[in-house]
Amino acid sequence: MGSLVAALASYLDARQRGGLWLVRIEDVDTSRCKIDFEKAILLELERHGLFWDGEVARQSKRSKFYSDAVSTLAHKNLLYSCSCTRLSLQHRGCELSPLGELVYPGFCRPKSAAASRGRVQSSSLAQRFFVEMGDFEFLDEIAGFQFGSVSKDVGDFVVRRADGCFTYHLAVVVDDFLQGITRVVRGADILPLTGRHIVLQRALGFPNPQYVHIPLIFGEDGRKLSKSDSAMALSETSVPENLKQALEHLGVSVRLGDHSSIEDILRFAQIHYRLS
Repeated sequence: MGSLVAALASYLDARQRGGLWLVRIEDVDTSRCKIDFEKAILLELERHGLFWDGEVARQSKRSKFYSDAVSTLAHKNLLYSCSCTRLSLQHRGCELSPLGELVYPGFCRPKSAAASRGRVQSSSLAQRFFVEMGDFEFLDEIAGFQFGSVSKDVGDFVVRRADGCFTYHLAVVVDDFLQGITRVVRGADILPLTGRHIVLQRALGFPNPQYVHIPLIFGEDGRKLSKSDSAMALSETSVPENLKQALEHLGVSVRLGDHSSIEDILRFAQIHYRLS
């Protein structure tokens, strides 16, 4: 249900504004992704009448673009090789952020971005982004004005892992730019990560899209509804009821007796949905 609410919010936002609604399979970490997951996602979107524009983009097929971005950052002396593992950082007692992430204290960090010039980038080590200007601010259309410091809250973060896998942060920033994304509507669990995207966009010379982070759906135990917590799969419930519940979370009340078909429900929602 949480995934449906986020998808529905972005779908309605795009349709009301006359924009294109794109689907991107974020499978940049191929070791964790399976084709069955992708098929299930696309099937549920289609089953709920949420048809996308254009072809589905898959991060697993876009490695060249991410590699080009890494080369750009390296050319700007904003990357350095790092031999620190998560386990080694834990053993060295690194501070935890409010998100439960290890704040990188800079064990492998050069004294300055200029000092990294000429360093050989090792393909067998992780590549960290040199957060030279870590302060950020942006206006989220639901959460309001956001500001912070990636330098203090996160530290230099990895853009390519030691196993060669590009990270989510780099991939989404590159994809948003290349796909011409002007508006990002997603769940509020990604809101704390957006600062990293802002500083990467700045370093790569990319514009900042508008951000809208939809409040999460919580269960009776106060925890976010997710597959890892055994939340009920959408396939186990009816489509009209799913859409009705999701729209209620988005402030739209639908009477199924009056709007029984999927097309009727979505048409009604496009008229009555308000971001406010």
